[in-house]
Amino acid sequence: MRLTSLLAAAVVCMAAGCATLPEDPEERAEIEALNDPLEPTNRAIFDVNMALDDAVMVPVAESYRDNLPDWLREGIHNILSNLQEPYVAGNDLLQGNTRAAADSLGRFLINSTFGLFGARDAVADSGGAKPHKTDIGITLGVWGFEDGPYLMLPFLGPSSLRDGTGKVAEYWASPTGAMLEAGGVGVISDVQTGVDLLDTRAALLDPMNELRRTSLDEYAAIRSLYRQSRAAALAEARAGQLASRAPVAGAPAAAPA
Repeated sequence: MRLTSLLAAAVVCMAAGCATLPEDPEERAEIEALNDPLEPTNRAIFDVNMALDDAVMVPVAESYRDNLPDWLREGIHNILSNLQEPYVAGNDLLQGNTRAAADSLGRFLINSTFGLFGARDAVADSGGAKPHKTDIGITLGVWGFEDGPYLMLPFLGPSSLRDGTGKVAEYWASPTGAMLEAGGVGVISDVQTGVDLLDTRAALLDPMNELRRTSLDEYAAIRSLYRQSRAAALAEARAGQLASRAPVAGAPAAAPA
């Protein structure tokens, strides 16, 4: 995990210092529209990532999916999701989304106890709040930071200057990871990261196979999907911020000063 964070930091710094635009007006306009000034480098990193994915992650993820029963994989997924709830809640608070933060903290407390350490999503199963995701990159976006140029990070995949900076910060920002490190059992956090990657890759096996089957340009398709998903996540965070500022129905109005 530390290695990937350092690699991400190196690529982020490279993007910040080396993203120069061509002088030709047409080429410049095209690059600005794509916001991918490092496309040749990004494509080279993408090719390496895909080769490693085919050689390592796909066989391991297929074995994980095919050999573990559904109930066990679902339990592992729920536990991993539950461990992320404090991190999600922290970002919700930084975004000014107090209602979502309360949902995440409530889910963590209830699922960690009545949900058998999160193996069962007791909150959602009973009709309560469902899990949601957010991160430091989205928090920076809510604060007004532009996403910056598109980046393809080694091992970590699609990102941007803003989100890449967030990925580096995530290593030190996870509350559960910090607690494990402080307790001298940081290896558990590393194992959690590895299992989380495996769980995510197993869930993406079929979507990725379909994308590779139907896309003429896999790099461009993944770039487009990434930007769409991040734009949707940022819009959702901003909507939650506005909803948290709205008065609760039925609440007494504040007395005039």
